[in-house]
Amino acid sequence: MKAQHYNPRVRIIKEELLSDNWYTLKKITFKYEKENGQWETQSREVYDRGNGATILLYNRHKQTIVLTRQFRMPTYLNGNVTGMLIETCAGLLDKETPEESILRETEEETGYRIDRVQKVGEVYMSPGSVTETLHFFVAEYSDVMTTGPGGGLEEEQENIEVVELPFAQALDMVQSGEIRDAKTVMLLQYAQIQGLLKVKSKPLHILIAGPYRSGTNDDPVLIEENVKYMNKIALQVYGAGHMPVLGEWYALPLIATAGSTNLGDDVFNRIFHPSSIRLLNYCDAVLRVGGSSQGADEMVQVAQEKGLLIYERLDELPLL
Repeated sequence: MKAQHYNPRVRIIKEELLSDNWYTLKKITFKYEKENGQWETQSREVYDRGNGATILLYNRHKQTIVLTRQFRMPTYLNGNVTGMLIETCAGLLDKETPEESILRETEEETGYRIDRVQKVGEVYMSPGSVTETLHFFVAEYSDVMTTGPGGGLEEEQENIEVVELPFAQALDMVQSGEIRDAKTVMLLQYAQIQGLLKVKSKPLHILIAGPYRSGTNDDPVLIEENVKYMNKIALQVYGAGHMPVLGEWYALPLIATAGSTNLGDDVFNRIFHPSSIRLLNYCDAVLRVGGSSQGADEMVQVAQEKGLLIYERLDELPLL
């Protein structure tokens, strides 16, 4: 535990060593100044096991990650029936820098000798009772980096199973509760958010929202060009594995059947935008394309209110 203390509202009165069998457990008695200026005596048990590092190994080509599985007694005593836990590779710093430590731990536990790592950040994992700061890393791995079976060190009584999983399966295991280790969940979510690996999604029903009359001065040729443009976008969305739809596909035949004679007449206005808004009830997302359009912007606004996904570029669409 570091000795520097900087908070003037905290005065440590006494430190009692309760155990140093493995690491150190102390009882700290201290005074704490409350907001009203009064000093209150408190005591806390603090466990100091040093700081650590953890890493998520990922393979972009195979879309896989490497985790470990091992027995964890504290979880066994607290509801984990088998005591087995699936985790990212991790270990204590052992008088090393975080980078040196995680490189060593990675080879010992997983059998992969990686050449470089990217630091994600560092966090306190259980600040109510444990002093540990955990340094988070990610790194790419490949089969040619294998130097051995991994499994940890026998002299440290480590019995670690190396687990290679598809990234999508690992995320599903977080949802199902098969993966419950905090550091592992955090690194998997980081990989997902940062797009280190792509997660295949289910096809979406996507409304293509773009200008119809806007900027045309109601010139039928320009209006037709707008529709053709949105149809081309729809075809690309379809080619990406999703199901596109234009509000115009529904509205225009209905408007014609209802007897509209001019753009913007009562029949047109009664059906054109209202039908598209109704269509949003059956969509998962909106792809906003083209230039300025009050109607398209309205579709986006309504979709946001309904909690739908909003995209502005084709390359933002989920990978299938």
